[in-house]
Amino acid sequence: MPGPYDIFVLVKQVPDQSSKAGINPDGTIDRAKAKRMLNPFDRYALQAALYTKKHYGGRVTAVSMGPPAANEILLEALEHGVDRGVLLSDRRLAASDTLATAYALHKVIKWLGPFHLIFCGLQTTDGDTAQVGPQLAERLDLPQVTYCEDFEIENDRAKARRIIEGGIQHVKSDMPLLVTVANSYHPLEYKAFRGAWKVQWLQRHPEELKKYITVIDLDTVSADPERCGLKGSPTIVAHTDKVGDIGGNCKMYEGASTHDLVSEVIKASNIKEFVKA
Repeated sequence: MPGPYDIFVLVKQVPDQSSKAGINPDGTIDRAKAKRMLNPFDRYALQAALYTKKHYGGRVTAVSMGPPAANEILLEALEHGVDRGVLLSDRRLAASDTLATAYALHKVIKWLGPFHLIFCGLQTTDGDTAQVGPQLAERLDLPQVTYCEDFEIENDRAKARRIIEGGIQHVKSDMPLLVTVANSYHPLEYKAFRGAWKVQWLQRHPEELKKYITVIDLDTVSADPERCGLKGSPTIVAHTDKVGDIGGNCKMYEGASTHDLVSEVIKASNIKEFVKA
């Protein structure tokens, strides 16, 4: 079987969904006040990258973009078996939309050098656009497989099963290739003992950390600052409203006829008059 393969996996640190995050005056999330976590969708991309490495050979590089605190998710990726991490961190990237993010990441990929595969999560929980992966593929002039739920390599060609409306589609592609991984893919396996031990050792010897995680900025990858951050983001948040705190209650009505159930709901809602269909 041909190989080994150079594999990149894109991961992002997002606000923890169990915590409350405030909103800045410009409508962006106040990430400083929120707890942080690895984007849940990226866990499937990470599993796809590690599975490919395990079964076909190669090296996995986790790539992230964010503030210095995003090192946390790269350490987590190392615990799962990733070989190295690269963090693009620069204040000029703040408030980047999908267009600016894809531009910055494509400069990182170009800087890193040749590769065979890029795995991305389907979307992120803080944006839910599912646009960065496809935009990155376009910038890199790569074939792409989106909504992938199964992946393998045969005769040095990629084979994938992807979700489409009303069913599934089986596709083949030459490499290099970008794949966005759906959350119907295999869940991320437990952390590897060797990886967990390595991270514990690195935390006791921070001077060795740079051997496994490289922190770079826009100047390192020759990115144009005018195309990053707010300056490079055509998306404008015109207004943001706080819908309400997380919580509430729900009462279920069951076991009666439809007519009786509707009547109970109307009574509970304090609606005195209604029109029968």
